[in-house]
Amino acid sequence: MNKPKILVARAIFPEVIDRLAVHFEVESNQADDLWSRPEFFAHLQGKQGVFTTGDQRIDAELLAACPDLKICANMAVGYNNFDLDAMTAAGVLATNAPNVLTETTADLGFALLMAAARRVAESEHFLRAGKWTRWSYDMFAGSDVYGSTLGIIGMGRIGQGIARRGALGFDMKVIYHNRSQLDAVTEAQCKARLVSKKELLQTADHVVLVVPYSAASHHTIGAAELALMKPTATLVNIARGGIVDDAALAKALKEGRIGAAGLDVFEGEPKVHPDLLTVPNVVLTPHIGSATRPTRLAMSNLAADNLIGFLVNGKPLTPLNPAVLA
Repeated sequence: MNKPKILVARAIFPEVIDRLAVHFEVESNQADDLWSRPEFFAHLQGKQGVFTTGDQRIDAELLAACPDLKICANMAVGYNNFDLDAMTAAGVLATNAPNVLTETTADLGFALLMAAARRVAESEHFLRAGKWTRWSYDMFAGSDVYGSTLGIIGMGRIGQGIARRGALGFDMKVIYHNRSQLDAVTEAQCKARLVSKKELLQTADHVVLVVPYSAASHHTIGAAELALMKPTATLVNIARGGIVDDAALAKALKEGRIGAAGLDVFEGEPKVHPDLLTVPNVVLTPHIGSATRPTRLAMSNLAADNLIGFLVNGKPLTPLNPAVLA
């Protein structure tokens, strides 16, 4: 009996390729070539499944061009590369990789908060440039984290992880804004209080964004929202590019209208708005929120489990459009 054919669109751990090869005829891009869209279409011909990393757009055009496709398994918790409506209409299953990256990503979010608030990157660049010749009382004086007010926009698993770190580790007052209020037990565990978005922006010393990207969340933070924040406040984005208006943020940072920012995601990444590269009071990392080897391996294995679960056993682990299974 012929094995189903799948495509692995980007380089991944060799041991995961070996797992997949037991069940599938695998074409893998271990050279990690950046295919054009027509090239991606060509590689998908005849494939029943594709292992995606979040960079590959799956939409109606692709689905029409690749009629054999039955499942797209994202090695990411985010799935804004998927047009779920188009996939459901075409009968193509979408899966993602939730849960396995929660704590690692929360760690990175808090690391960016600390680094931005305490001006770590800015002071390191100063030192490396040989500019440190004497001490002064106000040299790189930043903002306190311990005992300050932490505002979280988007209180899913990662937001809750950041809340616990702030409340339990740093005695922070935690406020949050979310589409719906958390249950009382979870609120108590996070020591968090629901507030309006306006109150959060006006009150918080540090604002962390952990909302999924959609048309509705595009530019959740723009010029108007930045104007509400304290001039000493820190803004951290570990959600998705496009949640923040990067041009407006760069302008606010340059003009000192907020204190600092820490960004792991960007509009149009891997391109970064050039103005963000010229302001000193921002910490920039290249989308490394989940970047530990154990976590990235777990993400890869979960995507593989979804491919095996669906194409071999008919039972995917984390379907995003379960109507396809009905």
